[in-house]
Amino acid sequence: MFPELIDTRPWRRAIDDGLNWVVRNWGDEFEAAAYPLLMLLKFIEDTLIATPFWLIMILLVGIAWLATRRWQLPLIVFLSLVFLGVMDLWEDAMTTMALMIAATLTAIVVSIPVGVWMSRSARVRQVITPILDLMQTLPSFVYLIPTVMIFGPGKIPALIATIVYAAPPLVRLSDLGLRSVDPAVMEASRAFGTTPSQRLFGVQIPLALPTILAGINQTTMMALSMVVIASMIGAGGLGYQVLQGIGRLEVSRGLFAGLGIVALAIIFDRITQSFGKQLQARIGLAEAR
Repeated sequence: MFPELIDTRPWRRAIDDGLNWVVRNWGDEFEAAAYPLLMLLKFIEDTLIATPFWLIMILLVGIAWLATRRWQLPLIVFLSLVFLGVMDLWEDAMTTMALMIAATLTAIVVSIPVGVWMSRSARVRQVITPILDLMQTLPSFVYLIPTVMIFGPGKIPALIATIVYAAPPLVRLSDLGLRSVDPAVMEASRAFGTTPSQRLFGVQIPLALPTILAGINQTTMMALSMVVIASMIGAGGLGYQVLQGIGRLEVSRGLFAGLGIVALAIIFDRITQSFGKQLQARIGLAEAR
């Protein structure tokens, strides 16, 4: 046994008391601040569930076709969606998809500006990088504790935990993509008298789009990987089916729900990757000219 050099119980008690104070005095304010996130999630979920299955299939297969202009990916997307329907997982899949889309959209709105900020300041990067490291390495159950204490079990803590877990790759890749733009291109744009905003939106972001889209891809995959954990605090969806399979020792329920999560991951991973390759090809052609 390692010798007890200091008594850590007062520290733990102080942390617990501090969080309890926050919940008592600021709980309502936090709930009010998170209310737009809940409305976004409910809107996406209600829309997906109310939309006829055949229309969602047409939309996703059509997007897959636009991303590749080949028949292979649309066929994979179609078969994956058919699997979800045949296995009676459609509604749970839509709930899971809504959580993933809401978390990804929120992460995009927050992460890309932070990535831009990091790319413009080495000092900001030094401050934010350890925070991103903590967000990626800290077990998700740890930050589920304060979110559940503040908001109670339900969709809000599940969404917030998913955002915290999924946002760092997009911040890092946005920063990397913007800093990787060719300095000669940036110098040429300065020579034409462009403002910093014009260089950012007209040069840096378009050239960094493939890297940013790779970050969106990673954020989407990490959001999907949180669905089982999120189901433990009331998110529902395919993760809840996996959780029920564990609780009832029903291998088939857990297996089919797990395969449903894999099907969603394949759909969104292949589509975002294909759009990224398409952007890289366009930028390559533009440079070649």
